[in-house]
Amino acid sequence: MTGDSWREHRRALLGDDPAAEAAAARLLEEMGAEDRDDEEVEGEHRASRLAAAREYAPLARLDEELRLRLTGPDTEGGALRFQWGDALLHPMEAALSAAAGTPVQLELTGISAGSTVVHARPVAGAAAVEHGTLEASSATSSASTGMSALTELLRALETESDVREWSRLFDAVEPLSRALGKYRLDLGLTWYDADGGTRRAQLTERGRRYVERLREPRDRDQDITISGRITELRESGWVKVKAGTAKNAQAYDVRFEEPEELLRMRPGLGDNVHFRVRFRQRLDSVGIVRSSEYTYLGEASAQAVLPFEG
Repeated sequence: MTGDSWREHRRALLGDDPAAEAAAARLLEEMGAEDRDDEEVEGEHRASRLAAAREYAPLARLDEELRLRLTGPDTEGGALRFQWGDALLHPMEAALSAAAGTPVQLELTGISAGSTVVHARPVAGAAAVEHGTLEASSATSSASTGMSALTELLRALETESDVREWSRLFDAVEPLSRALGKYRLDLGLTWYDADGGTRRAQLTERGRRYVERLREPRDRDQDITISGRITELRESGWVKVKAGTAKNAQAYDVRFEEPEELLRMRPGLGDNVHFRVRFRQRLDSVGIVRSSEYTYLGEASAQAVLPFEG
């Protein structure tokens, strides 16, 4: 469907009135070509409808709606395959909840053509008014707050920009990106808020590849000294050192690259030790720590112990 589809629809409605059809044709010709897509036109119509309603009810609001447009080699039929729904809809809900900072439930309201367009809305809370009315709470909804952050992150991914500002959301968006890649789908997202505004973003192959690059790990090493008592031992070359007697005291899982070295030391449970270790953190490009480990380098004297906050 093109941005001029509403014009063609208007001509069809006037098809039984030749004079009206001719007048409409002349007017539309004078207006020129419409370069906005249907979602932009609908967004403007929603804003106009809300403005008219607020002439009579100043607190009137619209129903919120989320539209997901899926495009790809297998979307021409305008249908949603079950496997797509399983892979995409839950990650979409999870990403929105992470962005909102609170659980947000979505419910499917319809599927339409124009590739595959999924219509959804937030599940109304107990305090929400009956669906179908324009009245609602004047407070910005959690879904709308979350969608603001989520669309900003998606736009940053598409332009391959710095996304560290949204690092807390990155893990939630990655499953969505993986699912889209698995089924060779691009995602177009449009959010219609209760005040008549719209937010739009997309996640295409370019954005998905950027997500993959951001997940590539890099190592950050630091030599430190830890001191404490042994609370666990394994012959495979692993020892747990707890730096204190309190229940919440820091504990370190120290790995010996050569298990025989640990056996030669003949350590026992409860022994006090002072180890030099390599503290390695594996981070992605967003700065998220994906893993960390402590590797034994040698013994250290008690005087050389350094305080360390893990």
